[in-house]
Amino acid sequence: MLCTAGSGWVEVAGVRMRVEKSTAVVLPGNTGLPHAYGADEDDPWTIWWCHVRGTDVPELIAEAGVSPDRPLIGLIAVDRLTAVLDELISALERDQSPARLVATAGMAWRLLTSLAVDRRSPEQGTPLEQAMRFLEERIDGAIRVPHLAAVVGVSSSQLSKLFREATGGGVLAHHLALKMARARRLLDTTDLSVKQVGQEIGMSDQFYFSRQFSRLHGSSPSAYRSERKG
Repeated sequence: MLCTAGSGWVEVAGVRMRVEKSTAVVLPGNTGLPHAYGADEDDPWTIWWCHVRGTDVPELIAEAGVSPDRPLIGLIAVDRLTAVLDELISALERDQSPARLVATAGMAWRLLTSLAVDRRSPEQGTPLEQAMRFLEERIDGAIRVPHLAAVVGVSSSQLSKLFREATGGGVLAHHLALKMARARRLLDTTDLSVKQVGQEIGMSDQFYFSRQFSRLHGSSPSAYRSERKG
């Protein structure tokens, strides 16, 4: 399953994990473990999904670092993987001739190898470096510490400790600082309205954005823009 918007959850052997945007869930079919999944009630997800089987599947899943207790893969190139799924589904909808089935098998193989590559790429660096990169790439989204900790392979408490030691603050404080840095740049370099700037950093409520900005900078976004641009 590939989550492209919203959020949800997956439960394997009684352990529930949150699924966010740009996350893949791979559930190996040969474990016999009970599992369930569903959309978040307040922010329901949009997912693409498929069932894949074949002699190469176990090896490809192993290369992606997937196991029953770690089925989540935090993704970088979500658009690329969505395109592969879209291509696969469209091909099967046209016909299911032998030639088409061979082609779609190749697409499925490419999908799984892409997951393995995307799993390995974020693992270059320490968990702290991985987490910081993850936050930088999701300035326009919301982050939950347990989900981020699962993506980089540490506990929530360990991740929080790493951030406190490196930045003096927590994970969410660092993410907010990144958002505000993006907001300042947009206020300095674009003519976007204050509401639009807030939307660009994942704060669709203009008043909430203004309060957060004022709390950190001592002035409203409008006042900051006036001072910076005269």
